[in-house]
Amino acid sequence: MTDPFGTAALRESVLGSWRSSPTRLREDTNAEEDLVLGGYRDRLLIELAQNAADAAGADGGVLRVSLVDSELRIANTGEPLTRQGVEALASLRASAKQHGVGRFGVGFAAVLTVCDAPRIVSTSGAIAFDVERTRREAGADRVPVLRLPWPTDETPPDGFTTEVRLPLRDSVDLDEFRRQAGDILLSLDGLTRIEIGGDAWWRDGDEIHGPDGVTRWVVVRDHGELPPDPALGAEARLQWTICWSLRMDDGPRPRDTDVLYAPTPTDERLSLPARLIASLPVEPSRRRIRPGVATDHVLAAAARAYPRLLDQLEPGDRPKVVPLPRFPLSEVDEKLRDAVLKQLRVSPWLPSALDDKPLTPAEARLLPVSSKELAESVAPYVPGLVQAEFVDHASALAALDVVQLRLSDVVDALTGISRPATEWRELYVALGKIVDNDPSALEDLGALPVPLADGRTVPGPRGVLIADVDLSSMDGVHVVHPDAVHPLLERLGARHGGADELLAAMAGEVEHSLEDAESGLDTSGLVNTVLRLVTEAGVRPGDEPWLGALALRDTDGGPRRADELALPGTKFLTVLAEDSPVGVLADDIATQWSPQVLTAVGVLNGFTIVVDEAPTGPDHDLADEADWWDDQPEPPLRLEAIRDLDLVADDAWPAAIRLLASEPDTWRVMRGGYTAWWIAHHALLAGEPPAHWRLPDARELTGLHDVAPTDLEPHLQELMGVRAELAVESTEDAEDLLDRLADPSRTITRGTIQRAYLALAEAVRDGVVDPADLDPPPEVRTADGEVTDNGAVLDVPWLAPVTDGYVAVDADLASPLAELLDIPLASDAAPAAPDSDGDPVRWTDLGAVVDACDLLGIPVPAGGPIVHEGLEVGGRRVPWWVEGETVHCEDSTAGLGRALAWVTDRWADRHLLAALLEDPENQDA
Repeated sequence: MTDPFGTAALRESVLGSWRSSPTRLREDTNAEEDLVLGGYRDRLLIELAQNAADAAGADGGVLRVSLVDSELRIANTGEPLTRQGVEALASLRASAKQHGVGRFGVGFAAVLTVCDAPRIVSTSGAIAFDVERTRREAGADRVPVLRLPWPTDETPPDGFTTEVRLPLRDSVDLDEFRRQAGDILLSLDGLTRIEIGGDAWWRDGDEIHGPDGVTRWVVVRDHGELPPDPALGAEARLQWTICWSLRMDDGPRPRDTDVLYAPTPTDERLSLPARLIASLPVEPSRRRIRPGVATDHVLAAAARAYPRLLDQLEPGDRPKVVPLPRFPLSEVDEKLRDAVLKQLRVSPWLPSALDDKPLTPAEARLLPVSSKELAESVAPYVPGLVQAEFVDHASALAALDVVQLRLSDVVDALTGISRPATEWRELYVALGKIVDNDPSALEDLGALPVPLADGRTVPGPRGVLIADVDLSSMDGVHVVHPDAVHPLLERLGARHGGADELLAAMAGEVEHSLEDAESGLDTSGLVNTVLRLVTEAGVRPGDEPWLGALALRDTDGGPRRADELALPGTKFLTVLAEDSPVGVLADDIATQWSPQVLTAVGVLNGFTIVVDEAPTGPDHDLADEADWWDDQPEPPLRLEAIRDLDLVADDAWPAAIRLLASEPDTWRVMRGGYTAWWIAHHALLAGEPPAHWRLPDARELTGLHDVAPTDLEPHLQELMGVRAELAVESTEDAEDLLDRLADPSRTITRGTIQRAYLALAEAVRDGVVDPADLDPPPEVRTADGEVTDNGAVLDVPWLAPVTDGYVAVDADLASPLAELLDIPLASDAAPAAPDSDGDPVRWTDLGAVVDACDLLGIPVPAGGPIVHEGLEVGGRRVPWWVEGETVHCEDSTAGLGRALAWVTDRWADRHLLAALLEDPENQDA
């Protein structure tokens, strides 16, 4: 038997390497198993088809698959088997393929998934592999199959150059091969026909013919030369090719998922709508793409070619093959998807709605709805507008950053243009159909331009009148041009009507009237129209607050808002500050129109009352309203307040209060809510806030506060916040009272001092004042009227003689007061005991005590005091002292009286007890 491929030498070389190194045998066995179990599982047909394609000539190759007596046979035309091909097969590590032409490579290992003894029969010779013969030669159980080739004398079938014969371990599914046939013809340019078990598939241009009919494909191909890539070495291919294929039925059938073909299937999953077949460098397993310069170059070329795929489709089908946003299926998928989208963004393929000219997604604009009528109406004014039906592919175009317009954007594009009224109506007809299907679209049409009968075009139907009568001669009135009237305008705020409706429709003109007047426009016609309509409609003051924006002339001839002007001669002007922003209405306007009409548009004739039946926040343009709102324990359910109080002159508050009190409405409002709060916090009397002063009858505040220097009636002073009594109702009150007590220039009686500290201590005790919210005073006024920075709070009465600079309150209020003043309690620094011992005496042995208790109807206490001839504590003379449970006193009625009052819990009667001890017969004591 001849051996044309020198297989004996190959076998001897391999066996020699195994004998010299058992490790090499294991490596070869493991390598082959890795290919079979990993890289080449489920790739039998495609790998052999790839070999056939590589061997095919310029006219294309034919592949035939058949089953003969449990043997799978795959025959192909083209170049026969070569010695280099056999060496590549037997090496597991090399391929004889060069520059796209070759025989067999490591991909042939796919046959081992179904066979242990493959044979290759060619017109140039034949070889066989056999695992059993290899085991005998190697003397081992685990051996590779494709390392030891033997010659055989078989020949291929007629008409074919080479045939692979595979005695099957198990059956194969020819139906699975049949399902792959069409994809293989598209993937491999070298093949033009595939026959499987009697069925045939062939390629005719971009059509695949098969047993089930013809499938049509859109195909884009390109090729070029690869740049140098050190990662590929000398074996790198010099040429690259790419092919995009997209199946077509009635339209494109985009794929959801696929794998990259390089050119055989890899494990690189893709999510692009079309299949990519490209000559990309692959890893030895042929499952993964090898990264590098060459790979990047081919993927970039594939991305550049992708837009040509869209060029072959009908315009309406093109968005179907735009990759939709999704999570990438692989790194290659992400890189390729991003590159394709980048190319699609700058390639012209979207037809213009104006003239069908292709637009790039980067310059395209998409309507929010599919309306051909709307597109035709606005296309001349919206650059880059694509045909209306493309809105059905909004998600695909969004992936390309195509700007999807809102209807409001379309309205913006139309703003400021001039077109016949009939064309405007055609636009309204198109938009009306859209609104009928989606009423929410009205939100975007608020500024839709409207042509007026006087030739102007205004932005937005709201405030525009569809006149039932001829009102076109009225200055400043918005009346729709009769040729443009359409129900859509009414849905957007245009209204039919008479004086009331016409006045409301002029809100826009009124709002801009001051700006117009300041720019030099003549607004006198607008003023006369508005005031006439106010008269006819019977508008009352406060009914239409927006009328306050109407521009009227002041006495200097300049334009001012109506609500910033006052009627000439009104008392309101006499209480305003000189720099008040309120001006005086021009005399001729005040004479021409009644005060009722002028005040209806906001001209001031006194203080203005603001009413809100359901306020939601401090948004009523009231001075310091937010501060008042924050002061409230709960938000007000209803707001009624007087405006412009901040405009009153500092020295005019008495007159302002009288003016407010003279009108029933303002008198009612000023006594509570925001108005009372603002007056109390911001009104001034002689340059000071009302709380700085006291009423003449508030004598308990003498020394602390001066009488208010005003002739304003006392009840109005009190309403302003002038103090009527000593009270601590807030932290501010406490801080002010402490400052006044510490003011050495003030003369304050002991009683007032006592009452002031009592009020402060009670406020702390009751939680009205938190000492943490204010700084303690640096000095305090003591009980005897002195101001000192070294005081203490007297918490028990016997410490008074030994405590310098004390502040006195009831014992249970001493701690709250000490915390407020940040000074110690007297007991914290008091001496522990008297300086002398004294003599104990029982209360019952003191006749005067017994008589005094009898007179007051109280029992004589048990025990008794320790009486001292002269009681001293810490070197100071004291009338009495308490040491724990023991009471000391000097031998005097004053000392005994205090000691007896303390132990009988009758401290308030201490002076009465002292008098009775002095003279028990004194029944009037």
